[in-house]
Amino acid sequence: MTVTETKLAGVLVLEPRVFSDARGEFFESYRADAYASVGVDVVFVQDNVSVSRRGVLRGLHFQHPHGQAKLVYPVRGEIFDVAVDIRAGSPTFGRAAWTVLSEKNRRQLFIPAGFAHGFVVTSDEAIVVYKCSTYYDASCEHSLRWNDPSLRIPWPVTDPILSPKDAAAPLLSELSGSLPPPVEE
Repeated sequence: MTVTETKLAGVLVLEPRVFSDARGEFFESYRADAYASVGVDVVFVQDNVSVSRRGVLRGLHFQHPHGQAKLVYPVRGEIFDVAVDIRAGSPTFGRAAWTVLSEKNRRQLFIPAGFAHGFVVTSDEAIVVYKCSTYYDASCEHSLRWNDPSLRIPWPVTDPILSPKDAAAPLLSELSGSLPPPVEE
């Protein structure tokens, strides 16, 4: 597996080793000991699958308390995937990292707890799997506005398809009571 660090500590782009032959391809999408050896030492308790069409933007979402680490990858299609550091007191608070994940490049994005996450579909359709380290809890669910200018995310869309909740999400500057606790030094 190839691991690429992003500009946000702990947010990693992972590329599993793919074995190809005349029959097709094989790769391990997750193996606990291999992921732990590269710093992804998280117990995942829930897998989610999202099916979306071109232009659908989901996010930026996070849970607090009971934050979730996520391992995200598409099994079909392509997405522009984003993580935002929302940990109060973090040296990278309010900064974003992004990458393109696709069924062709087989990349995965690992996002630790304490980060907001979102993606937009850039292919006709995408089927996205994300493994989560805690169970979904609607009472802990929060959103951050996808196009908050303070985040400087270069989204490849200008008029995405949004849920009503995501369309009305607050800016980062409006979220003080909903953010994860300060980073301990």
